[in-house]
Amino acid sequence: MKLAILSRNGKLYSTRRLLEAAREQGHTARVLDPLRCYMRIDCDGFAMHYKGKPLSGYDAVIPRIGASVTRYGTAVLRQFELMDTFTPNPSDAILKARDKLRSHQLLAAQHIGLPATVFGDNPDDTHDLLAMLGPPPHVIKLNEGTQGTGVMLTEKLSASRGVIEALRGLYANFLVQEFVAEAKGADLRCFVVGGKVVAAMRRQAPKGDFRSNLHRGGTAKGVKATEAEKDVAVRAAAALGLGIAGVDLIRSQRGPLVLEVNASPGLEGIENASGADVAGAIIRHVSDRLTQRSTERAASAAAQKLGSYGRRGS
Repeated sequence: MKLAILSRNGKLYSTRRLLEAAREQGHTARVLDPLRCYMRIDCDGFAMHYKGKPLSGYDAVIPRIGASVTRYGTAVLRQFELMDTFTPNPSDAILKARDKLRSHQLLAAQHIGLPATVFGDNPDDTHDLLAMLGPPPHVIKLNEGTQGTGVMLTEKLSASRGVIEALRGLYANFLVQEFVAEAKGADLRCFVVGGKVVAAMRRQAPKGDFRSNLHRGGTAKGVKATEAEKDVAVRAAAALGLGIAGVDLIRSQRGPLVLEVNASPGLEGIENASGADVAGAIIRHVSDRLTQRSTERAASAAAQKLGSYGRRGS
């Protein structure tokens, strides 16, 4: 398998681990900076160059696209898809996951548990919007924030209104959610690969904070997810069309609730906490899917050929 890893920094832990795992399994792998890829789009076909040379012949591409380059990165990934390169996380699936409002709507449509969420645009509707949600505390999230940035907890109704007014003044898109107190500042990251949870860790927020992200000082330890938690995580990844995903859950009195589905989850925290070879599982999944795709295409071609012979005989 000839594999491309789309990443802006080949020295990052996640990128290095994927590169190592691919080579350990006998594959050819290369890291490509998506911002150095450029494209020709024409009705006669699609082409892409990288640092002055054509890019072609890649069997698969694993996207590690940061939030700051989502638009261009997904355009590059889409070009790979149009050039018949397999990816476990299609460009449209990444865009769904990056938009919190859209992803929550899609998850709720599949009856996947979520904290109650409200969204509105007009300042005149703020009072009724918060009434739809219920009494504080409230969690206010920027629609495209990552790693715990742009997430605020308000404990009074007046504080919720003040933050909402400030964000609207900045023309920011945001959601407001219920605060699930019984989670006690902890969440569960389930790492989904190919429809299975291959590792899980429990993250605990530092004292005085409610955000459990490791980038915000949270701590992590490997745990075994329950069957219910695994089921929710797998269904959430599938609802957005992701073959690889980090699904963040909280344990509530009404069962596991999805906080977020990450389309480019980091490997360092979960591999260190769980001891699992997550990078190896990702490479095996991509290789298996390529084999499956090749088999399906061969079977389809054989069926078409057989049908052609049948039509000639008649």
